[in-house]
Amino acid sequence: MPVFKAVLLAAASVAGVQVMTAKVEESAERAPTAGHAKEIEAWRAGRIERLTAPDGWLSLVGLPWLKAGRNTIGSAKDNDIVLAKAPPHLGAITVAGGKATIDLAAGSVATIDGKRAKRAVLLDDSHEAPTTVAFGTVRFYLVERGGRLGLRVKDSEAETRTKFAGIESFPVDPSWRVEADWTPFDPPRTLEVPNVLGSVDRMIVPGKATFLRDGKRFELLPVLETADAKELFLIFADRTSGKETYGAARFLYADLPKDGKVVLDFNKAYNPPCAFTPFATCPLAPPENRLAVPVRAGERKYTGPGAH
Repeated sequence: MPVFKAVLLAAASVAGVQVMTAKVEESAERAPTAGHAKEIEAWRAGRIERLTAPDGWLSLVGLPWLKAGRNTIGSAKDNDIVLAKAPPHLGAITVAGGKATIDLAAGSVATIDGKRAKRAVLLDDSHEAPTTVAFGTVRFYLVERGGRLGLRVKDSEAETRTKFAGIESFPVDPSWRVEADWTPFDPPRTLEVPNVLGSVDRMIVPGKATFLRDGKRFELLPVLETADAKELFLIFADRTSGKETYGAARFLYADLPKDGKVVLDFNKAYNPPCAFTPFATCPLAPPENRLAVPVRAGERKYTGPGAH
């Protein structure tokens, strides 16, 4: 064989090996490691367990708003608030002086915080243990949203729970476990986050997360749900929103930053409660957190009972 031809063949062989090696390495980068895949599987199992619990989000069946003064409650049509599974006349909630007080009707089978009480001032869900009124498979407690008081009503036998269709997720993709650069804000800033009720919440933003994807730079503004929160909360949308994933937003939690980095594992991105029920009061992705890239990781759009 001529020397020139032999050199060409050798070079081609080396190039082929290099191309093959590069493809293998690229494939290895995108293939889920056993540890990471197991972590995501465990997280997803816990997510389903919480979602389908008797008092989980799938049990949500109502969100009636209270008016100032007396609000009668029961299954009879002459009540201000009609609850299908309640006794005909359960009692009444009086809203006055910034407080909501419940008075149960004589002979009521309902309990207040598990006890046979007749009257109580209702603590809302800003408290660790809101006052809970229960009867049969139904329970409710007070919520405050934008200065309005309402009742979060749950039924462990709700169709959304008993006929839950499961959640479809994208395959685990380790490339969407992103180690982002963290830029702290000193002092922390605020972010205006709209919600499905049409109002806007101002949330604390301790800094910004920056990462590269497909050669492009992206930024996200995580928020703190409380001043002493131990993790970051992200409300984001992307190019899959409204098509492959829930349109309004998806949620993601992350550990607090360390050494100028924050890990965002989008394989744990999940649907807000509003994806399963019209009775939740979810935040929407603010303009600052709408990524111009498809994030094909985490939960897909839900299509079962209650989906909208």
